[in-house]
Amino acid sequence: MSPSLADMRRDYTRDGLTEAQAPADPYALFGQWFEEAVRTEQPPVEANACWLATVDDEGQPHCRVLLLKGVDPQGFVFYTNYDSAKGQQMARQPRAAMTFFWPALERQVRIEGRVEQVSTEESDAYYRVRPLGSRLGAWASPQSQVIADRHELEQRLAAVQQRFADGEPSRPPFWGGYRLRPQRIEFWQGRSSRLHDRLDYQRLDGEWQRQRLAP
Repeated sequence: MSPSLADMRRDYTRDGLTEAQAPADPYALFGQWFEEAVRTEQPPVEANACWLATVDDEGQPHCRVLLLKGVDPQGFVFYTNYDSAKGQQMARQPRAAMTFFWPALERQVRIEGRVEQVSTEESDAYYRVRPLGSRLGAWASPQSQVIADRHELEQRLAAVQQRFADGEPSRPPFWGGYRLRPQRIEFWQGRSSRLHDRLDYQRLDGEWQRQRLAP
């Protein structure tokens, strides 16, 4: 018999996160943690997988998993269909939250801020390095729209394959990148007895301010 939800838990055993270990720039700490996650996490966990939360016009939050595709001093970059549910939500409510969880390291990172579309050049550059199937899929899928069945999607893909049979597909005008510009980044390190370490960075007057939060 499977255990009850109330009994499902594990105690975290790794070393903690102290202020002395944390650089003043949260991007530097994210880079360190991400490199460790790439080395440590094993399939099927993808180190760049994260939850992205957006909100609709009624204030209903929506959350899904996607893949981070870039980090730079301006923020965290991901790609999607502009006409998808999340694309429409971000167009009207340009704020989002992103969460990474790396179970082998007993760590998570929470990021909150404003979102904006990346430049055309940046979207074009990323689209060109995607596998051909993914590039064609971006054309074929009317993301988040209702379709009749799987066969309809396969028909759409076949039509796209025929359309671009003699050349490389260009980037769809309705598909591209977004950058989450963080105002807040929290680093969470699991500790025993649920007394976790939480270091919270907030962008205030152009500078990052760090504080410790109770678990």
